Amino acid sequence: MFEETGITVDPNDLRLVHIVHHRQDDNVERIGFFFEALHWQGHPINREPDKCLALTWFTVHELPDDIIEYPNAGLLGYLENAGPFTAHNWK
Repeated sequence: MFEETGITVDPNDLRLVHIVHHRQDDNVERIGFFFEALHWQGHPINREPDKCLALTWFTVHELPDDIIEYPNAGLLGYLENAGPFTAHNWK
C-alpha cells in the first residue's frame, strides 16, 4: 500500500470484503482480493505517476467509466452486496 499510495495500514485494520476470479483471456487469469481499510496513517498520493495517471476520490455512485474490468467487478461486488465472490468474464 505504501509503495503505491504513501499510506500505511496495520493488517489488523484491513477487512476482506470481496474476491474476484477474473478471466482476461485464454492464457491469463487473475484472482483479486479486495480489502476495506478501517484505519490508516498518512495522506494518499500517487507514488507511481509513470504507471498511474492520478489518484482521485469518487463517490460510489459516480465511479469513472474507464476502471479496469476486474477491479470494477470487485468494487461493484462489494458495493452491491453481491456476496463474497465474483466470477468475472467466464463463459
